[in-house]
Amino acid sequence: MPFRSMTLAAALLLPLAPFGALAQGQGPATGQPPATGQPPAAQPAEDPVVARVDGQDVRLSDVLATAQDVLPANLREMPPQMLLQVLPPDVRRQLTERTITERAITEAARAAGLDKDAGVQRRIRRAEDQELQQAYLAREVSAQVTDATLRARYEQESGKRQGEEEVHARHILLRSEADAGQALAAVKGGEDFAAVAKRMSTDPGSRDGGDLGFFKRGDMVPEFAEAAFAMKPGEVSATPVKSPFGWHVIKVEERRAAEVPSFEQSRDELRQRMLQEQVDAVVQRIRATAKIERLDQAPAGGSLLDTAAPPAQSGAPQPGARPAPQRR
Repeated sequence: MPFRSMTLAAALLLPLAPFGALAQGQGPATGQPPATGQPPAAQPAEDPVVARVDGQDVRLSDVLATAQDVLPANLREMPPQMLLQVLPPDVRRQLTERTITERAITEAARAAGLDKDAGVQRRIRRAEDQELQQAYLAREVSAQVTDATLRARYEQESGKRQGEEEVHARHILLRSEADAGQALAAVKGGEDFAAVAKRMSTDPGSRDGGDLGFFKRGDMVPEFAEAAFAMKPGEVSATPVKSPFGWHVIKVEERRAAEVPSFEQSRDELRQRMLQEQVDAVVQRIRATAKIERLDQAPAGGSLLDTAAPPAQSGAPQPGARPAPQRR
């Protein structure tokens, strides 16, 4: 919750500086990688009490739970005993103090009767529901999205993949059609395109001769992309092209097919897509087997989104946007 993240972070003031070296995989004092190859220390037979707050035990497991809120991701994934070996003593003390402070605030809230407040109870139930939902979805989905299934999906789709076409172009951007016509006439009269761009274009990229580099069709606003992708290498647009940013004279330098991304390059995007597909499948399965009774009076086919305002058009220039073909 925003209140918790801002208020407790400010109140507890847990310095994160000691975690910097650990996040890079360095040891607590020497700056060397932790000796993960050594056998771990013997696991304690019990969960020791490290402090008491108003008579309530604060155990080591509570401190480790606090660590999950503040440690870098690579440390949160460590087994508890290994984590205890890696954490410097001062960081462990800070985590213990933070846990003590959180427990003291919790007990003060209970003493004030806030645990019986209807609004607080409602938010607690909501938080519990959300944790259960996430835990269930994670359990159902994680087994379906593995490195093996990702690679199999990549191999299945790789035969259908073709490199998306890219165009390397330059442009001269001007505020009026008449000015763009003058620039086009100068180019057709034999003047170097890059020189005209440097002299006349209002685009900040004019210092590079209007060079836009390679781009895909979806990187530019539709008006510009349609014109550029209809041209051949060496060709200059026959007439100025109007876009939300002004009037363009375009020259296509090269065309090519982009390389198909490797499995390693595709892994994160593919994993996210497969996770979403699996979550959707689990949700649909659960909804199909649940006994659902709708008791509201919403009209058939109605939606809470019916009166929502539409998003701003992606092709429209935004305040402060670069006055050039808008890369998406």
